[in-house]
Amino acid sequence: MELIKFDAAHSGVTITEQMKAEAAAANALLHSGKGAGNDFLGWVSLPSSIDEQELTAIENVAAKLRGKAEIVICIGIGGSYLGAKAVLEAMTDSFESIKKHHDNPTILFAGENISEDYTYELLAATAERSIAAIVISKSGTTTEPAIAFRLIKAEIEKRYGKAEAAERIVAITDKARGALKTLADKEGYPTFVIPDNVGGRYSVLTPVGLLPLAVAGVDIRALVAGACDMESLCGEKTPVEENPAAQYAIVRNAIYRSGKKIEILGSYEPKLLYVAEWWKQLYGESEGKEGKGIFPASVTLTADLHSMGQYIQEGERTLFETIISVAESKHTVRVETDSENLDGLNFLAGKRISEINKMAELGVRIAHVDGGVPNMRVEIARIDERTIGQLLYFFEKACGISGYLLGVNPFNQPGVEAYKKNMFALLDKPGYEEESKKIKARL
Repeated sequence: MELIKFDAAHSGVTITEQMKAEAAAANALLHSGKGAGNDFLGWVSLPSSIDEQELTAIENVAAKLRGKAEIVICIGIGGSYLGAKAVLEAMTDSFESIKKHHDNPTILFAGENISEDYTYELLAATAERSIAAIVISKSGTTTEPAIAFRLIKAEIEKRYGKAEAAERIVAITDKARGALKTLADKEGYPTFVIPDNVGGRYSVLTPVGLLPLAVAGVDIRALVAGACDMESLCGEKTPVEENPAAQYAIVRNAIYRSGKKIEILGSYEPKLLYVAEWWKQLYGESEGKEGKGIFPASVTLTADLHSMGQYIQEGERTLFETIISVAESKHTVRVETDSENLDGLNFLAGKRISEINKMAELGVRIAHVDGGVPNMRVEIARIDERTIGQLLYFFEKACGISGYLLGVNPFNQPGVEAYKKNMFALLDKPGYEEESKKIKARL
């Protein structure tokens, strides 16, 4: 089985023995559970600990939802939707939505925003289609998904009645407490557990990600197998020179210490756009604290070469690039000869589109390195479940190591609460009376 390859030859960083020792120590902390945030390290050994019974249970519930609904609405925010969305986008035909026949239910997402227009359009679009829902929340009280679930639950109950609604709603929540767990027990919803020791942004390989993906027809066993590949390769006993996650963590921190504060994740495959969105949450929420952290941004190439490309090439020299490179395309399309050759492209006749894309990737890398942009490359063999599973775990493990190298707790997110307090005060939530007076006085 081909594994992820990491290339930092054009990063400008030479990995020293001291760097190796620091990264090995950080990796060891993830396995010993003695570092900061050690209550949330369940993801480290998660791929290899997923048992047959759990996978079968997920597949059985997924099959039931597939048999009941044309559309399954997945309700969650942050890590409760980005991982599933990333894998789903990578695995789905780019033009699935315009095909007349679908083998699998369409997965739509809700609860990741509080847009009134989005909510209205979602309800309107599903009005004539059979629906079911997967609601994901540890507490059941997170504002965005709680609002969406309240509306979608009411719609399902109105259409099918409460008894049938209990067959069409699945809750993924805390094992013992919280509003959603209480409701699920009361209404009789099938439930899956969000492990206590796995934070949201590391939860794609729990039922949070696996159930929606199984409903969509994604091979979740291959996804888990790919993550297991990388769990083994990036383990505590693997020397740093053989551990791509440790190498990535070392190089990005070395570049950061040299004064470059922005990392751009790029790919030449549009199917990986939401992998980049997932990556931005993973690294932004894990490292951006205590006045520290690399700012994660992303581009989809070659499209963004005609917009952001100018800044990357000649703008302020505060950024570096990591490119996800895909070795093999799934399909073959070749450029044809044109007798008039008005576009001047006959020199490409007979070449595969992927060949041209690869030369664009190489040419851009040379140009950006020449322009003072350090460049790293993460190569995956192809876009399928197993390689995407590898990629997810690679980034997770590198993030844990990188956070410890940076000197922060990569598993908390204290800054996320600030906006919530202000929003609740502005909405006059009970218990926020004093805060409401203060913030309204400011306005």
